[in-house]
Amino acid sequence: MNTLGTSGVRVSGLGFGGAVIGNLFTEVSDEQAYEAVTAAWQRGIRYFDTAPHYGLGLSERRLGEALREHPRAEYTLSTKVGRRLEPSAAGGDDLADGFAVPATRCRVWDFSADGVRRTLESSLERLGLDHVDVVYLHDPDDHAEEAFREGYPALEKLRSEGVVGAIGAGMNQAEMLTRFVRETDVDVVLCAGRYTLLDQSALTELLPAAVARGVSVVIGGAFNSGLLADPRPGVTYNYAQVPGDVLDRALRMREAAERHGISLRAAALAFCAAHPAVASVLVGARSAAEVQDAADQFATPVPPAFWRELRDTGLLTTEEPS
Repeated sequence: MNTLGTSGVRVSGLGFGGAVIGNLFTEVSDEQAYEAVTAAWQRGIRYFDTAPHYGLGLSERRLGEALREHPRAEYTLSTKVGRRLEPSAAGGDDLADGFAVPATRCRVWDFSADGVRRTLESSLERLGLDHVDVVYLHDPDDHAEEAFREGYPALEKLRSEGVVGAIGAGMNQAEMLTRFVRETDVDVVLCAGRYTLLDQSALTELLPAAVARGVSVVIGGAFNSGLLADPRPGVTYNYAQVPGDVLDRALRMREAAERHGISLRAAALAFCAAHPAVASVLVGARSAAEVQDAADQFATPVPPAFWRELRDTGLLTTEEPS
């Protein structure tokens, strides 16, 4: 278990990402979601992450129900603010935003102080909890002014009141997260898809700044939305069609991994976890079998010779891992 900054909030090295059980791209049944969370618990995972955005609240509801049978003090749960959910009569589905759920609600961007508190209150109702351990500002890319002026101070106040244990921001970019690390007193940032075997843009400024400031980093998107889990034509890379040159790199990495007796999935997770700033790596899973595989891969030692081969062939340009 690792501590998030100086907050005292602890997370397991492998965390459960809740977007998939919010019906990300395809439907998952309540039973499958429950079994996935239960398998995560059985494999020692004690950090669970969710958000209102994930399935218009479905992920929060399912995660809360599955965790209800476990002692509250034995796990860490994070959710996010910035997208308020409001009732909608528009009909149809939510696939345009990536989730296979009925569009009974709509998202309203809101990083105001009042919006932060209202969003968190609604999340607690769906989760069936009286508190969460970590709250992130979720994707404030186009709302920086409001997020820094109102959203962050609101989280800081909630932390000082003891309502939450740790606060931060979660984004699919490294630049604004670096600003949060340098200009605020966040405990943790969640960086998705920007510190992986294929994209090390977080290494330029974010990760060194986090080490210098004592801020923890949680890594999401370790597989870059699928490519590093199973590289093949047609698979997604950062939620879009994979470019040919990126696919070629992933395929060459998989060949190298196989030569060293490991899977590319194991290498991808080990790469993310090795940096000293990283406290936890989130993996989404839609079934108990996927959880078991993720836990197995996370526990697989990666031989140093594999990293040397990637560097020697130009597939990896970082010094980490050694």
